[in-house]
Amino acid sequence: MPRLSFIPQRAIVLLALAFVLTGISLAAKEFILPTPQPATTYPARDQHTDESVTVAVDPYDMPEKAAIFTTDYANADMLPIFVIVTNDSDETITLNALKAEFITSNRTKLAPATQDDLYRRLSRPKGPGRRLPIPLPIPLPSSHPKGAVTAKALDEMQRAQFFAHAVEPHSTQSGFLFFDISGIDTPLPGAHFFLTGLRNAKGDDLYYFEIALEKYLTAPQPEKPHPTEPPK
Repeated sequence: MPRLSFIPQRAIVLLALAFVLTGISLAAKEFILPTPQPATTYPARDQHTDESVTVAVDPYDMPEKAAIFTTDYANADMLPIFVIVTNDSDETITLNALKAEFITSNRTKLAPATQDDLYRRLSRPKGPGRRLPIPLPIPLPSSHPKGAVTAKALDEMQRAQFFAHAVEPHSTQSGFLFFDISGIDTPLPGAHFFLTGLRNAKGDDLYYFEIALEKYLTAPQPEKPHPTEPPK
């Protein structure tokens, strides 16, 4: 048999091995909730100086940022947005009536996905687009039945979401809200994030917070060190 006929088979075996090693690496990965900085330090923010409260948002729209998750939310058409609320006042701010809304440039209004929404979306694979074009000689590793959501993914989902009920004086609360962006190719340009339902110690509503996502998109990116220079 000519030697050339062996090359594709060897390539397929190496590809399968790469998938096996990737599966092992992902299985060992753990989700760690980002440590928030004060909301006043984020580009996309709305600061109420008279109420001493600032709300900021940080979309995890890029692969390098979304790498903190073990779940592929982008493939499920879910946009994770890190929400940061900093209370610089001397009284507790309650969040029991909190309501968030993401409004796209064409005025489409999106509410945050519930845990049930996330579960349903993650349990439905995207279809033919996810299939490998070449059949592999060995099966890829699978830790759960097709269509099921792993216990690890559920735990990550619960730990990631914004569930705070109050922000103590001179402190910050944070967490992720997930928005269904299926059918929306560019959700961030021209979009606005609204947050209402924050209340002071008297039970009075604070003025609503509105954040233009353009502030995030146009913010200067931190400079990366030159390859020949040691990181600072």
